[in-house]
Amino acid sequence: MTLSSFLTNLVIPLNLCIALLLAGAILFIVRWRKTAFIVAAAGLSWALFWSLPASSLWAGGRLEQLYPYQMPSSLPTAQAIVVLGGSTANARQNWFQPYDSATASPRIDTAAILYKENRAPLIVVSGAALEGSVSEAQVMANALKQQDIPESAVLMESRSFTTHENAIYTAEKLKQRDIKQILLVTSALHMPRAMAVFKKQGMSAVAAPSAPQIVVPSDPSFSFWQPNMRALAASRSIVKEYVGLLVYWVRGWI
Repeated sequence: MTLSSFLTNLVIPLNLCIALLLAGAILFIVRWRKTAFIVAAAGLSWALFWSLPASSLWAGGRLEQLYPYQMPSSLPTAQAIVVLGGSTANARQNWFQPYDSATASPRIDTAAILYKENRAPLIVVSGAALEGSVSEAQVMANALKQQDIPESAVLMESRSFTTHENAIYTAEKLKQRDIKQILLVTSALHMPRAMAVFKKQGMSAVAAPSAPQIVVPSDPSFSFWQPNMRALAASRSIVKEYVGLLVYWVRGWI
């Protein structure tokens, strides 16, 4: 397990809450009762904080707004479109609402729209096989074919398991073709880290994020301050981005 993965799994709200409650129980048993209550309270507070929609809107929304969404037709042309594998909140249209396949918008759809708007003549799909034998790049290439994107316009990078590797291996392929100007496609939440690593690899990247997901729903019963299990479960994506930015900065990858 990498350092980034370890830290991310450790500070995921539910995981850290359980770990601190267990630590509190042990401290209580060994009669460090005041410390035990403090540790347990810290764990419960961490989980409570991330169960509040207001917390996701503040922390996650801040990342999404660093590279605001733009209509594909308003973006500049480039030499290639690069789309990264992965999914944030199951590509839901809204972070706080149930998954609906009819309204879900995967990253690959954004890349297809950009291609059809003649923003670039080539799409690079990047991502290894996280499970099984079929890479994310191949899955995305298949999805593009279903949207009538010609196979000749798709280039696959199937070695990368992390955002850092996405940038390294994709940059290698692009530089072989003398391509440096790209439109970078990923989720709005993931875009700050993705842009930083691609620029570190010498790419001239323009952010072309999918539409933001961490937005206030139209449901009149929605409450900013009522604990929400969906918000708690999805908060791991926000935590992952903040930990990833820290680790990537420490390691000199951004």
